[in-house]
Amino acid sequence: MRIDILTVVPDILKSPFEASILKRAIEKGLVEVHLHNLRDYTTDNYKQVDDYQYGGGAGMVMMIEPIDKCISKLQAERDYDEIIYMTPDGKTLEQRTANNLSLQKNLIILCGHYKGVDQRVRDHFITKEISIGDYVLSGGELGAAVLCDAVIRLIPGVIGDETSALTDSFQDNLLAPPIYTRPASYKGWDVPEILTSGNFPKIEAWREEKAYERTQEKRPDLLKE
Repeated sequence: MRIDILTVVPDILKSPFEASILKRAIEKGLVEVHLHNLRDYTTDNYKQVDDYQYGGGAGMVMMIEPIDKCISKLQAERDYDEIIYMTPDGKTLEQRTANNLSLQKNLIILCGHYKGVDQRVRDHFITKEISIGDYVLSGGELGAAVLCDAVIRLIPGVIGDETSALTDSFQDNLLAPPIYTRPASYKGWDVPEILTSGNFPKIEAWREEKAYERTQEKRPDLLKE
């Protein structure tokens, strides 16, 4: 998989890809992540990528020209499955979206900034708009990092035990069941006996039951789906 991220502040995005699972995925050659500074695609002497909005109003707007030039250059080099815009008014990121995107080959992610992007970018380039929650950040970079993490970890070979990702919360519209590790007893707080029984069919049944109970308690809306 190849992911190209378009941003005006690429430094924000360097750290997430230089540690842990994402770093290992890149080192294994399972994914390529390329950061593109939109200021490199403007002819303005001051590297300006934003301007005042037509009709007046507070806040600057990202201009269409640098974004067009960057996307067009990338599209001339390869085909892209999705061009994603990170925006608070996009569809909230869900596990099923991450699952679907993990099956794609090439993705472009555009990070909004300032007041947002010229609407013509959304009308003519963007194929999918994604939000990570009903709140506003200074830019789409952190949201892009969240999306990349959710997608890349699902690529076969990224996680050592690939079945681990399949048992995460939301994969089957249920939250994950309680989990425990050693010691089996700590300050009188004991691990449920069933988990140390070695009876794996019963353990799986217990986990399914607890996952349902936890979902019913914390996220009953998932059960309606």
